[in-house]
Amino acid sequence: MTRREHSPKAGGPLTLAVTSGKGGVGKTTVVVNLAVALARARSRVAVIDADFGLGNVDVLLGLQPVRHLGHVLAGACELEDILVRGPHDLRIAPAGSGLGELTALAPRHWARLQAGLERLGRDLDFLLIDTGAGISANVVNLVHAAGRALVVTSPEPTAIVDAYATIKVLTVRAAAPTPALLVNGAHGPDEADLVFRQLEAAVRRFLHRPLDSFGFIDDDAAVREAVLAQRAVVDSAPDAPASRAFRRLANRVASLVPPGGPGLRLVGRPAVAGSLPRVEASQCA
Repeated sequence: MTRREHSPKAGGPLTLAVTSGKGGVGKTTVVVNLAVALARARSRVAVIDADFGLGNVDVLLGLQPVRHLGHVLAGACELEDILVRGPHDLRIAPAGSGLGELTALAPRHWARLQAGLERLGRDLDFLLIDTGAGISANVVNLVHAAGRALVVTSPEPTAIVDAYATIKVLTVRAAAPTPALLVNGAHGPDEADLVFRQLEAAVRRFLHRPLDSFGFIDDDAAVREAVLAQRAVVDSAPDAPASRAFRRLANRVASLVPPGGPGLRLVGRPAVAGSLPRVEASQCA
């Protein structure tokens, strides 16, 4: 990946929300390694751990933040005050842990978050948002605000079905963009391609939309070892198959052109708990 020249971005940073239908598919590991891979290439990158109440981006990198997004949303401090530095000057806004009151944010919370993200984005090339798993109002709001989304799944049948359900909920609005797909923990390209083709067929048949693939990440023992060591695998084992896959993913993300317009818009359109559309996921695996 080529090194980027640092200059102000008129449209703001490229903002990507990374989400998943099912927990346990390695979504946060993907976010951390994608962010580190981009930062290694001298891009200006920030990660927002938006798994409100159950965040662990800081844990995966062995960081010990003093404050978290809960303090920002409560009005106790600004977003800039909670940022911690990770590898290669990566900036991280940690989430709290065990904070049940953050599972459904109020309009005042979204306003505070938007204001902080707008300030932070003035000095960034990439803003990655690690959402919670599932289809809560918080997740839907963040994905729609980001404008671009990556759904992470694994080859397990339950994860595939939940990925389809997530894509369905996220695209129920006519103008909503279809998220791209990343298969994590695949045993080679054939297995990853099978998962993608299953989901693509369901999305085209029932949602009448195309589905883009962002590739796959290898099932690699080096990833598990890096998690235990609280490091990004792209740093701890740069030649491992998964590290090469994460660099391919970073190149794919870096090739995207930021959408036009003023960037993130959280205020004025957040869904509230109970207002999400009631949809049933068709079987796709």
